[in-house]
Amino acid sequence: MPPEVDVALLAARLGRAVHAAGIPSTPERSVRFARALEVAPPATRDRLYWTARAVFVSAHAQLPAFDAVFGRVFDGLADPADQRGDPHAPPPPGTRRGERPPPSGAPHAGTQEQGSPAPSSAPSAGPAPGDRERPAHLLAVAAGDERLATRDFATLDEDELLELRRLMGRLRVATPLRRTRRARRARRGDHLDVRATLRASHRTGGDPVRQLRRRRVVRPRPLVVLCDVSGSMEPYARAFLMFLHGAVGGAHAEAFVFATRLTRLTRALRGGQPDLAFARAAAAAPDWSGGTRIGAALQTFNDAYGRRGLARGAVVVIVSDGWEVGDPALVGREMGRLRRLAHRVVWVNPRAGAPGFAPTAGGMAAALPFCDALVGGHDLQALGDALAAIAGRTPTQTPS
Repeated sequence: MPPEVDVALLAARLGRAVHAAGIPSTPERSVRFARALEVAPPATRDRLYWTARAVFVSAHAQLPAFDAVFGRVFDGLADPADQRGDPHAPPPPGTRRGERPPPSGAPHAGTQEQGSPAPSSAPSAGPAPGDRERPAHLLAVAAGDERLATRDFATLDEDELLELRRLMGRLRVATPLRRTRRARRARRGDHLDVRATLRASHRTGGDPVRQLRRRRVVRPRPLVVLCDVSGSMEPYARAFLMFLHGAVGGAHAEAFVFATRLTRLTRALRGGQPDLAFARAAAAAPDWSGGTRIGAALQTFNDAYGRRGLARGAVVVIVSDGWEVGDPALVGREMGRLRRLAHRVVWVNPRAGAPGFAPTAGGMAAALPFCDALVGGHDLQALGDALAAIAGRTPTQTPS
């Protein structure tokens, strides 16, 4: 679930709505639903549906009412056919097909009027197929403003950019996990903790009755984002500045921008006030909307930050359209150095969403062999693909 969603409030409202629909529901079931969302956050709308159904539904006869409630709560939809008594109207997208409760006065499902065709069997249970593959971090975006989720960042006006800031704050950047060198006591650890076992044996007369074990600590990998703010990227610069502000909210995230030179913005963007953070970031980068020197920026990063440990084992994200005014060979050489340091390199190109796109720009063509993934980032849905590539959940586009 997105971090801004109040899981307890969501579970309580769904529980009240289910109870009002005639399904026996107690506050204890709302608590169980909230705990289920915390333990196993749903990755798709389909999983969210089955989690709620497993908690609140206890009989097959309750399914039509539950599906209608689920559609109203999570899609903001109501079934107009239930109000006018039309049994032939199609169900809304938030409800399951073929299981609409019959209106008052309609014949029972088990009976059949003389001369009418036999009723068809109900389709399989589950949400509409079109909703099954939407990522969890886009559920709130799709429910709030589906139109804005597919709008190109370069075409947004000021009011839409303010709304985009709110939606961008719901996106959660997650990097792959890695095992550190540190070990921690664990009940089912991988290795025997000899020292702790011997110390504990003093309480049992020197007999190691209880064997204590340790396990390597697992932590998320660091994230480093390098964003191009040159003139060719100016239509997308404000949107990606919002993305950088949300990314550096994590303890292991670093943010840089570059045009003709590299500027570190981690400290400027780290703060609770977005407007102040954006103002500090704009003041810290005097080359905003200037020329593009990707190779020189990568060389500065590798020399001053990368080889000193900032990029070692990290997920490095480069946001750029690949236009290079310098020597593309420098881009290829520095990308090779960066690839040997980083765990994963993801290139986000807002131009990749255009029809007929081909990575033929000088800097893009030189960098492509060293990228684990090349994804688009021109709208919120494409940015969701970029987040999946950062987490390593999708097959990478290996350059040929």
